[in-house]
Amino acid sequence: MKKQLCLSLVASSFLLADTDIEQLKIEMNKQQLIIEKLQEKIEKLAVAKKFEAPQIETFDQSKFMPDISLILDLSYVSRSKKDDEVAHLEVPGVVHGLLGSHSDGDVTHSTYNASNGFNLNYAELALSSSVDPYFTMDAIFHLSEHGFEIEEAFVTSTALGHGLRVKGGKFLSNFGYLNEKHHHAWSFSDMPLVYESFLGLHAINEIGAQLQWTAPTSTYLMFGAEVLQGENEQMFGNNTIGNTETPITKGSQAPSLFVGYIKSSIDIDDTTILGGLSYANGSSRVDHSQEEAPSAFSGDSSLYGVDLTIKHYFDSYSFLSWQSEWLMRDMDGIEYTLDPADISVVTATANLRKKQAGIYTQLEYGINKNFSAAIRYDTIYKNDVVESGVNMNEPDSLNGYSAMIEYKTSEFAKFRLQYNRNEALYNEDAIKQKIDTIIFQANIAIGAHGAHSF
Repeated sequence: MKKQLCLSLVASSFLLADTDIEQLKIEMNKQQLIIEKLQEKIEKLAVAKKFEAPQIETFDQSKFMPDISLILDLSYVSRSKKDDEVAHLEVPGVVHGLLGSHSDGDVTHSTYNASNGFNLNYAELALSSSVDPYFTMDAIFHLSEHGFEIEEAFVTSTALGHGLRVKGGKFLSNFGYLNEKHHHAWSFSDMPLVYESFLGLHAINEIGAQLQWTAPTSTYLMFGAEVLQGENEQMFGNNTIGNTETPITKGSQAPSLFVGYIKSSIDIDDTTILGGLSYANGSSRVDHSQEEAPSAFSGDSSLYGVDLTIKHYFDSYSFLSWQSEWLMRDMDGIEYTLDPADISVVTATANLRKKQAGIYTQLEYGINKNFSAAIRYDTIYKNDVVESGVNMNEPDSLNGYSAMIEYKTSEFAKFRLQYNRNEALYNEDAIKQKIDTIIFQANIAIGAHGAHSF
């Protein structure tokens, strides 16, 4: 009896198992049909979406609030000559009024650290922000005792791709190495002799357009070209000189300044080597009608540049940097000598050709997070000035020497003590002057400020 019961239970179990399997198969088939129907719906929606109008995302400007910073630059100067004496000195055949303040019509220009005693060199207000996914905008304003100046205001593309970048507005040219850097990013309180002598305190700072292409190579390689208005007061320029009806010399068509350059960089362990070749060419209208011996120049000029910077990091804060630039200019045109009693009257003209060259080289040692020290050598070693076929035998070997030590309390505050020896200036009797200067500079910043380039 027991045996029959067991057999019945086993048989029943098999029958139930078969029933469950069949039921499971039915449920799986139902699920498969549901999945297939859902897949059909997804495919239909995907096809329909192709023909829909694109959805435009609303741009939220609040996500792009500009970074704002204010930089104050002060200095105390002790120079071995009085301000009145310095104003009459010149780098012969090159430039007048290199040190101190000088007037150009109704406008007063001051070099940094212009006067003995205290100097408020400038307050710099900077704004920077993304405009949208395609552009950024930067603006830098200089405020001084002499007025308000837009130092830079430009828009830069961010989404062209293929290594291309376009900039438009007013900006510091990428000619050479130092030209694009602001004063507070320099290693010294003043500009190198050859830069300031050839290009003036503002260097090549123009309204125009810039195109740069970074090659898709394993090392950094960048090509750049700029078309600029051409308003540099020291070497280039396109304005009419004199009154427009009977000008001393007519202006040239703007834009009149063209700049090109190649820059490349390689890294070897903890050492970075950056080098560049630069060229600028443009018309020249240089107005010296307000000077003691009034004159004007009209012609064409070319500027050549080679720069090399080598920087080695010992750790995050300690480094050794060697920075050098060579500049050569070629100015060819006509010089007009003006009557001091009436500067609208031309008393003489002469064909003028200037071929001048110089270099600066500096070595900086970043001792630690707070301290750094540097030395610099400046020279204009070539000063060929030919007037109507006659060599004017202008002096060369125009030299300058500088040393500085700097202390930073943070990235926002630095204090620098600098010594200069200038042996490039001559007085009205053509006697070389040796000028010693001690500068104590304080540079203080607040707010968000973008990182500086290498």
